[in-house]
Amino acid sequence: MVVEVQRGRDPGKRWSWPVYLASVRARMRCPAILLVICTDAPVARWCEGPIEMGHPGLRLVPIVIGPQTVPVVVDPLEAARVPELAVLSAVAHGAGVDAQPILEALISALTDIDEDRSRLYADFVLMMLPEVARKHMEGLMATGTYEYQSDFAKKYVAEGKLEGKAQGKVEGKAEAIFIVLYSRGVSMSPESRSRIEACTDAAQLDEWIQRSATAKTVDDLFSRTG
Repeated sequence: MVVEVQRGRDPGKRWSWPVYLASVRARMRCPAILLVICTDAPVARWCEGPIEMGHPGLRLVPIVIGPQTVPVVVDPLEAARVPELAVLSAVAHGAGVDAQPILEALISALTDIDEDRSRLYADFVLMMLPEVARKHMEGLMATGTYEYQSDFAKKYVAEGKLEGKAQGKVEGKAEAIFIVLYSRGVSMSPESRSRIEACTDAAQLDEWIQRSATAKTVDDLFSRTG
């Protein structure tokens, strides 16, 4: 599966998506599909358009998950049953005017899964939300609202990820890079991972985050850098 996070219209993707898909299919020797995740409904509709390949009968129609296709999850029990759906719900609807119950359901679900997944899901949602919604979610997590007092939450806050400490922010940025590259199927050597983890320059990490959205290899991430 090739997973793309698309925030805006990019005509270049109509040419690169078929390449990604064919490359994965050839490398893995198995059927492959293209999944595009959008947080904006008009962008999602644009992504759904078929891509004519030119060869008779050959066209690529991306599978798109947008706000209109993601259910709103506000029930903590439902979120706990399928935390991944709660993650998608928070990404798709967490910036709306009625977002608080959605974020509360997600936060509640994070207490019932293992710490590694909790960190991964929380960082992914925080990365995807716009600034105002992100700060809202951070506030809920940091204050322990709605009995969010698990060991994970206490460690998350203590390490500064939600209190604005520099080290916590740097670690969060590095994890965001890993999430995006992993979701796009970009492999990474232990040396490359160590290089990202060792970086303490927030501006450099921000640049790498942007590049990770389009990088075809991890070398693309480091190109044109000092």
